Amino acid sequence: MDRYEFNEIIQLTSKPRYRSSTRYPEIPLSIDDSYIVTQYGDRLDNLAAQFYNDSTLWWIISYANPDLPKDSLYPPLGYQLRIPIFDVEILRDLENLNS
Repeated sequence: MDRYEFNEIIQLTSKPRYRSSTRYPEIPLSIDDSYIVTQYGDRLDNLAAQFYNDSTLWWIISYANPDLPKDSLYPPLGYQLRIPIFDVEILRDLENLNS
């Protein structure tokens, strides 16, 4: 999945161009979600690769845990992290929000 797939390039006269923001869907709770306590060296992209076989889906873990800092792939040490069960509906919702 391309990180910029849903971002339009916007060019306004006499201003630098920029990309639009991506809107992310809510990640519903499920009884099948996993929970882990983060350890030193854990990263959201590596956890996504481990649980989903796709490191680009790190944002699913990030948005499922709204208390996480949004400016880092490193979750706080000792944080109980919810790893949502992967559902293709999440990707459809992402596409629908950004089309």
